[in-house]
Amino acid sequence: MPYDEQLADRIRHALTGQPAVREVAMFGGLSFMVDDKLSVAADSHGRLMVRCDPDRVDELLERPGASWPEMRGKPMSRGWIVVDDSGTGSDEDLAWWIGRALDHLTA
Repeated sequence: MPYDEQLADRIRHALTGQPAVREVAMFGGLSFMVDDKLSVAADSHGRLMVRCDPDRVDELLERPGASWPEMRGKPMSRGWIVVDDSGTGSDEDLAWWIGRALDHLTA
């Protein structure tokens, strides 16, 4: 299943102005590298995959649409969250999640 192109376009727009953004096919979707660090991805299930502070995972999982990601049926390590469209429906919500990824990159 290909990634959600509309979500990828929204991510591109939200990352406008960030340094050295590039796109890489990864995780069965489209990942966005910021300054050569993986930040977010549009996955093959139409969700946003977010790289985040492992110490904030429990807090972030309480947000609407957030869940623990799995890869090949196994839970991924702390520091990753996926967010379905109920948590990324508005541009403000999407920007908030991308902000958490960017915060982690600069920490």
